[in-house]
Amino acid sequence: MVDVRAGAGGFHPEDFEEEEVPHPRSWWTKYVFSQDAKVVALQYAGTAVFVGLIALVLSWLMRLQLAFPGAFAFIDADHYYQFITMHGMMMVVYVLTAIFLGGFGNYLIPLMIGARDMAFPFINMLSYWTYLLAVLVLLSGFFLPGGPTGAGWTLYPPQALLAGTPGSSYGIVVMFVSLVIFIAGFTMGGLNYVVTVLQLRAPGMTMMRLPMTVWGIFIATIMALLAFPGLLVASLMMLCDRLLGASFFMPAIVQDGAPLANAGGSPILYQHLFWFFGHPEVYIVALPAFGIVADLLSTHARKNLFGYRLMVWATIAIGVLSFMVWGHHMFISGMNPIFGFFFATSTLLIAIPTAIKVYNWIFTLWRGDIHLNPPMLYSLGFIVTFVVGGLTGLFLGNVVVDVPLNSTLFVVAHFHMVMGVAPILVIFGAISHWFPLMSGRMLHDGLAKLHFWITFLGTYFIFFTMHYLGVLGVPRRYYDLGQTAFIPPSVAALNIAITVVALIVGAAQFVLIYNFIRSWRHGEAAKPNPWGATTLEWQTPEMPPPHDNWGKQAPTVYRWAYDYSVPGADRDFIPQNQPEQGARA
Repeated sequence: MVDVRAGAGGFHPEDFEEEEVPHPRSWWTKYVFSQDAKVVALQYAGTAVFVGLIALVLSWLMRLQLAFPGAFAFIDADHYYQFITMHGMMMVVYVLTAIFLGGFGNYLIPLMIGARDMAFPFINMLSYWTYLLAVLVLLSGFFLPGGPTGAGWTLYPPQALLAGTPGSSYGIVVMFVSLVIFIAGFTMGGLNYVVTVLQLRAPGMTMMRLPMTVWGIFIATIMALLAFPGLLVASLMMLCDRLLGASFFMPAIVQDGAPLANAGGSPILYQHLFWFFGHPEVYIVALPAFGIVADLLSTHARKNLFGYRLMVWATIAIGVLSFMVWGHHMFISGMNPIFGFFFATSTLLIAIPTAIKVYNWIFTLWRGDIHLNPPMLYSLGFIVTFVVGGLTGLFLGNVVVDVPLNSTLFVVAHFHMVMGVAPILVIFGAISHWFPLMSGRMLHDGLAKLHFWITFLGTYFIFFTMHYLGVLGVPRRYYDLGQTAFIPPSVAALNIAITVVALIVGAAQFVLIYNFIRSWRHGEAAKPNPWGATTLEWQTPEMPPPHDNWGKQAPTVYRWAYDYSVPGADRDFIPQNQPEQGARA
């Protein structure tokens, strides 16, 4: 049971000192070099959306080549592999990580815990500009001789550094430099999140009264602070191999009849470092999505979250176990069968806390007053998509099954369902839920639902079909399938169908962008707390919240975040900052 007694925890509001908030003194310090976490959040989100649109166009170009091989002269083999590399790295690191942690993390953490801002506002502002610098360095690869790297988004050596690979001169260098800058910027922001959650919670806001959104972002941030150093070290070592002639990852290679200067390096070492980051990265994106979905389901089903404490511990368990499964990405690297057994077992083990979350979401919906508005639709779409994508992951976690499927489109389909479609649906749901808080207006309901159904049904057609192509043995990373004997003629028709639907789904994202811009300017004015939510961000004196969030009086917390439909209460929700004596009729 969650203790909801007024004053539980032994706190006394008068014992808590108010933190000082640096107020802007000009237009530049209010909107550009702002230290307000909410403005920083919108800067992160806007930049991530811009990068995401570039990645969307790159995916269209890849699909056009697969559907109509050789029909577009400007998409040659080099460009195709460059599009793959940039699309993958952009989406995984510069879009999803940035928008969940940089965007939602900055906007929601201070508001949800009752703080006036982040612990270190200046460093928070600096983290965004470091992220923007990383993005600009990454995009500069398109304008350098040879273009961006085409080594694949995993950037495996020795291929990434060899002359025959697109972008092996300048493109690979700017890629790793950009990653180093990104990690530096994230470290500033991540430490800020951890200190803010631990030190700046409002009086009465114990850790077990935090909304699941904060728990998800908090644990994901700790994971990222532990996982990104692996990628940082790998990036610096690859730069040494490329620029200084070192041999951390480059083995002895003879190219064009002459031996290269590098010798003695281990490409497998790079894979270990990359995937020590790469698999936790899946949950660095997933855990904030899990937390947001829990809050959306509870709010829009008008029901308390089922098994709150269990969900918190499941979140922590997922964070710990995610560091023990990276090897299942390396089953075809010649791994010792003993290690293969360990990583296969740990991969199946992590399904237990994940399944606990799914069951808790379903029990939260059970007999709830479900409102099928856009936030709920996106949340339900996420649950279905994550479950389906997760089930296909169980196949790939088994060594015997993974070996024949690893290099096929089955992996692409699984990865996009779990790491692409599912979290992006949560982003859409979160935008539709918190849009009134950000803008003071409501999104157009009809346009939001139209966007949901096109996106949801379209992506299922794309990736269900791609799973089938993978089972047929259609390889991934191929520029042109050619006259491969074991691939039936129907694959060409299915590739065309996938491409047509992908173009439609991609175009549908501009419906959301139009809805966002139109509603921000001309949307229906939102009532205070339009969803009837209990969490603190909806209890601010103004909507949108002022610079210091709370005005003269910061909140005091008296209960957990999920008091919905409480028997005897005068409303079907009781805000966290409402004392017990004021909650009854």
